[in-house]
Amino acid sequence: MPDFLLEIGLEEVPARMIDAAETSLGFRIAKLLVDGRLDPGNAKMEEYSTPRRLAVLVRGVAASQPDSEEQVVGPSLKVSFKDGQPTQAAQAFAKKVGLPVEKLEKVATPKGEYLAVKVVNRGRAAGEVLADAVPKEIAALYWPKSMYWRSKNERFVRPLRWLVALLDDSAIPMELFGMPAQAGTRGHRILGGSATIPRASAYEETLREVKVIVSRGEREQRIRKALDAATRTVAGARWREDPELLDTVVNLTEWPAAILGNFDREFLDLPEEVLVTVMRDHQKYFAVQDASGKLAPHFLAVLNTEGDPAGIIRHGNERVLRARFNDACFFWQTDQKHPLRNRVPDLKKVTFQKDLGSYFDKSMRVQKLASLISQSLDDAGVKVRSGIVHKAALLAKTDLTTELVKEFTELQGIVGGLYARAQRLDPNMKDDQREAIATAIYDQYKPQSMEDSVPRTVEGAVLSVADKADSIAGMFALGLQPTGSKDPFALRRQANGIVKTIAEHKLPLSLRHLCSDALTGYTGSEAEKAFTAAGLDEALAGFFRERLEHYLRDVLGLEYDTVNAVLAAGFDDVVDAVARAQAVGKVRDLQDFLSIAAAFKRINNIFKQAQEKGFKTAADFDDSIATEEEKLLHAKAELLAPRFDAARESRDYADALIQLSTLRESVDNFFDKVMVMVDDDRVRANRLALLENLLRSFSTIADFSEIVTEGKGS
Repeated sequence: MPDFLLEIGLEEVPARMIDAAETSLGFRIAKLLVDGRLDPGNAKMEEYSTPRRLAVLVRGVAASQPDSEEQVVGPSLKVSFKDGQPTQAAQAFAKKVGLPVEKLEKVATPKGEYLAVKVVNRGRAAGEVLADAVPKEIAALYWPKSMYWRSKNERFVRPLRWLVALLDDSAIPMELFGMPAQAGTRGHRILGGSATIPRASAYEETLREVKVIVSRGEREQRIRKALDAATRTVAGARWREDPELLDTVVNLTEWPAAILGNFDREFLDLPEEVLVTVMRDHQKYFAVQDASGKLAPHFLAVLNTEGDPAGIIRHGNERVLRARFNDACFFWQTDQKHPLRNRVPDLKKVTFQKDLGSYFDKSMRVQKLASLISQSLDDAGVKVRSGIVHKAALLAKTDLTTELVKEFTELQGIVGGLYARAQRLDPNMKDDQREAIATAIYDQYKPQSMEDSVPRTVEGAVLSVADKADSIAGMFALGLQPTGSKDPFALRRQANGIVKTIAEHKLPLSLRHLCSDALTGYTGSEAEKAFTAAGLDEALAGFFRERLEHYLRDVLGLEYDTVNAVLAAGFDDVVDAVARAQAVGKVRDLQDFLSIAAAFKRINNIFKQAQEKGFKTAADFDDSIATEEEKLLHAKAELLAPRFDAARESRDYADALIQLSTLRESVDNFFDKVMVMVDDDRVRANRLALLENLLRSFSTIADFSEIVTEGKGS
């Protein structure tokens, strides 16, 4: 079986887009092979990418499609023959399939008998199938941003420069954006030249000869080893792990190397956050730390070349970094002349969103919402220093007016926290109060992803939740909620942050009340008229339910049916929902619990059937007309209910669920001996009342009918 190679050569693609494109291309080619009947079942796919290419190598594709047989149905016998002779319709069908009328079959169908013939479709050669389908798959790749580069009908991330399509050693005759496929490729822009790939399986070794490592994983290992080697020249030093930066430099290079540079120790007087941000976000340098973990006056740069034996590149990078650090020092010193507390009025000149006002307006709303959250938490017994929250909310956005943040926007929030600490704010405050305000401001944007940590203090958590909730409510009020894959205001990320913060700080907050309070902050604004839009509160609630589902499934790793069952019983209290989900996750594979879950699913189906038929349920269960099995189940349920409720009230959900599982024998016995949907209206209504009581009493932790029980034990 031949190997198939596809390489798309481009101008440099932005690093942030490469990983998703590599995965997407691999998925599309794999699906094409299956749909095109070219995957024999054991084909192996390898995906490659560099800044200038995307490639897929599939080892062992079918040389051609297998032949297929299909039955072609023609006219009915009624219109095919008249007086025993074939009509024009029968003759036309016979001519179409290339057979005489007498060779046609007669087949019975639900509509009667028809003429038919079995036709063998010869499979097409793999090269022919791929030539037709592959260009369409490439053109359909999704890119966050595309460009026109030949005509307005042709959009792609960057201009196409070459195209390779091989089936073993034969070029596939295909064309993409006017570029014909061939066996010729290009190597490293500086170190390599052009090359001809002799056969698909020789792809990696051919590119290596022209100084390109096409394997992303191999480039990462090469970079790691280069960083280690460069760092070893400084005694006791090590480079700081930075997965995001590592991903970036992997996607910026084809033949990577690393160099160690230095900067003046005097710059270490600046906060580490500033220095690391300048190195990381602006120069793509790795920070170096000493044996104690403190920042050292060195940096590591990853090059896309052999090395820097003469030190020219190192000197150039040191000069650029020195200028950047000097700028940071100047901005830091300049900003101190205008303290944060004096910058609050300046926020009126900084627009948050054109219909939602300035950052001053936002600060006022967040301050009010944070106070409401603090009061709610205080009422629930959670101690929050409301004065700290109030002051932090007022100053939280003031760093947007600083020169340092204007130059290094990645530092917003962090700079506010650093300045609050350096300026000591109100001299009448105690040190721990000033530190608490600085910490809350510093952490206000946390968590920025599900991998990021939540704010360190409860005051920081309140500020973070209030800030994010205000943004989400305002955007929803304007109809700017996320749609599909589009989320220009990062509302999903902010809602994820709210859910994670509430869950990990165990804040007893109502999501519905949070949304409602956030919406009221816009009273009198341009967005107010949108508040009356039908279902706005429900839309917000549904949005947060999605984010909680994401947290339970993708962060905590709970089964999808466990999550569905728990959220069906309520999602307003995040902490409670998490506790219920974790409890269900612990007991869900116990046989007694699975039996109860199956019974609840059966009960739900019975009620659906009763509703469809218009059957009524009795107001109360009457044991005078009940069988022994009904009486026993009712008695056991009545006895269990107080213990179940006590465990649930104390949030010992695992114990409550284990106690519920003790009903298994009575429930199984009931369904073995009792028919619910009998003809007697009174008896049926009474039995429905018994089952309704079970649902009402024991479905408060989760809707157990959502639990998948098929194939889970006997």
